[in-house]
Amino acid sequence: MQERLPVTVVTGFLGAGKTTLLRNLLQKSGLKLAVVVNEFGSVGIDGDLIKSCGFCPEEEIEDRLVELNNGCLCCTVQDDFLPTMEKLIARSQNLDGIIIETSGLALPRPLLQALEWPEIKTSLFVNGVVTLVDSEALSLGSPIGDLCSFEKQRNEDKSLEHITPVNELFHDQLKSADLVLLSRADLVSSETIKAITKSITSYVRDGTAILPISQGDIQPSLIIGLSKRLSVSQPFRSNSENSHHDHNHIDVISDSLRFESEIDQLDIKEALVKISMKYQILRLKGRFWLSGKILPLQVQMVGPRFHAWFEDAPPNTWKPKNGGADLIVLSLKQGASEAIYNFFN
Repeated sequence: MQERLPVTVVTGFLGAGKTTLLRNLLQKSGLKLAVVVNEFGSVGIDGDLIKSCGFCPEEEIEDRLVELNNGCLCCTVQDDFLPTMEKLIARSQNLDGIIIETSGLALPRPLLQALEWPEIKTSLFVNGVVTLVDSEALSLGSPIGDLCSFEKQRNEDKSLEHITPVNELFHDQLKSADLVLLSRADLVSSETIKAITKSITSYVRDGTAILPISQGDIQPSLIIGLSKRLSVSQPFRSNSENSHHDHNHIDVISDSLRFESEIDQLDIKEALVKISMKYQILRLKGRFWLSGKILPLQVQMVGPRFHAWFEDAPPNTWKPKNGGADLIVLSLKQGASEAIYNFFN
């Protein structure tokens, strides 16, 4: 059975640092990723920046980088987005995942709804929506650093079907997020980061982490997800040790969990979502074996977003005699793995 391709959506306003983040992820992840870049106009600046980072051999660029320059992607879903995803699915045997970089005009929710399109929904899953917030701009009173360029882009985009007020668009990006990254955190004080975090907390869903980053530098597994193999690394800090402020360091607890137990499928989502909120789980991946089911239940979580489907496990995968689970957990607070174990045992 072909594994579903994970799709990561990176959103945020013009100048928030989406392309910088994407270049770092592509260079450091070690995965074969396809990239869909949605930008305005015929000059593909973002696309050129992605090409130049050397994320894949020159002969693979055409198959792994798609530039959609027809304006706001959420307004051209039927014409641009869905055919693009079908083409990438056809190449899924050679890909580990897909990243979509939206334009600063895009509403994330129409894209997420499009991923439920019947022809593609069984081949993909939403690996997470990452919203970038410009810390420096927001500290000066606006979520957009260059408001004039943003308004020019919006006025010239003839395909745009929604003229959403800036604050409303910003709040929509936050509500759709599974992870919020405060970019340019090295240019503001730790007190400012705390104030920004407090000011936007009411607009994000419960369980969504808000993390500061500098120069797009963050552990790829937090954005793209854990590798296909169920392996676990040592605890790490998500940002470079060369960051100028200590508040940019994020200690992430990385743990693995394997146990045998009779598990009720109806308990899994409710339990994991509650535990995720309490312990700030950034990523969870693994399998649940259920009595009476031939295939294990594949589970993927990023923040509060939960996906599960039945899928065959690779050869030589650990398997309990009856029921059980094999999970990897990345969290911000100690105790997540113990809480999962205790709930199901």
